[in-house]
Amino acid sequence: MEILVVGLSHKTAPIDLRERLNVPEQDLPRPLEMMGDSPELVERMLVATCNRVEVYAVTEGQVEKAAEAITDCLATYRNLAKAEFVDRLYTYTAADAVRHVFRVASSLDSMVVGEPQILGQVKAAYSIAQAREATGIILNNLLEQAFHVAKRVRSETGIASSAVSVSSAAVELARKIFGDLTGRSVLIIGAGEMAELALRHLLDDGVRSVLVANRSYDRAVALAQQFSGRAVTFESFRQEMVGADIVISATSAPHVILKKEDMQAIIHQRRHRPIFLIDIADPRDIDPACNEVDNVYLYNIDDLQSVVEANLKERCREAERAEAIIDREVGVYLNWLRSLDVVPTIVSLRQRVEEIRGTELQKALGRMGDLTPEQREVITAMSHTMVNKILHQPMTELKRRAALQDGHLYTSVLRRLFGLEEKQK
Repeated sequence: MEILVVGLSHKTAPIDLRERLNVPEQDLPRPLEMMGDSPELVERMLVATCNRVEVYAVTEGQVEKAAEAITDCLATYRNLAKAEFVDRLYTYTAADAVRHVFRVASSLDSMVVGEPQILGQVKAAYSIAQAREATGIILNNLLEQAFHVAKRVRSETGIASSAVSVSSAAVELARKIFGDLTGRSVLIIGAGEMAELALRHLLDDGVRSVLVANRSYDRAVALAQQFSGRAVTFESFRQEMVGADIVISATSAPHVILKKEDMQAIIHQRRHRPIFLIDIADPRDIDPACNEVDNVYLYNIDDLQSVVEANLKERCREAERAEAIIDREVGVYLNWLRSLDVVPTIVSLRQRVEEIRGTELQKALGRMGDLTPEQREVITAMSHTMVNKILHQPMTELKRRAALQDGHLYTSVLRRLFGLEEKQK
């Protein structure tokens, strides 16, 4: 049996092609059924996200035919000519295929290394394939091992511990200033997408109350309602800053809307309680001189981007540790996979020897004449003991060798020596 991965991702294909080949989660059963019509694909599952479309399969040594069957299925299902995407596909087999699946589940192959979404997407695809009985012992064990590896990578490395988006970097800096964000209040000035995304991250971290100020009051009301917050007029945002802990400003104003003297008056009314200002507008909304006021912590888009870049470098360092974990786990899985070849050989060997033992035992007992039941039992038990002791060493050695790269050679030789190949036919 051979493990096979055929697919494309953000590393090999542009987004328009990935979109054309993508399969919504609810539609995954159909291509799985289509691939089930190919005898080369003993087991199969399909992972389809915005960044990758991949088939994980098991074939009985017919790798080229299996890969072609997968390609044909994708082309037919999405009504595409193979020529439109075949040169973008990658194919992995054996250890490379196992390593790829482990890296995908651990988010080492993601566009943003360490992102958590891919693991959930792989789990969902696996559940769908299982429910359609498209997987078997090999893929089941591979995916369960992949989930174990992903858990190890997250718990034993810092690959997902640092912010790698502007909005998440803002939250990371807020935590450094305030510690626990639980119960803090946030004021959004402007109602753009960046501000909304930062707000979502803050709420996930426990921020309690939300105020939204926008030149269009109706837009402020709409955004505030999404987060169970309160809309305020744009003209009142300076007064509202007196009670806010975090202020995110993202307007489209052509000039600064908050000057140093404004901030000095606000911080005085706050009795010098710290305030965190996030200016993600372009051009900037907040005068950089505001950062000179005591207990005011101002960060703009460039500051946040610097945090993101530093964190990405740290994730790359942690990814090296994750790769070492994956290398070890690939070895563990391959050892298990090789052991599967040994099991039928051991069963066949014992059956062959038992046949010989049984035949010769009956001949011997027939020549001995009248024996008591006790005597027959002793002789039978002795024959069982002799067979077990003779088989113990070769079977033990075969199991040990199965975990090594050349283990299949010992299995092949043993089958030939005992004539097990002929018996199998």
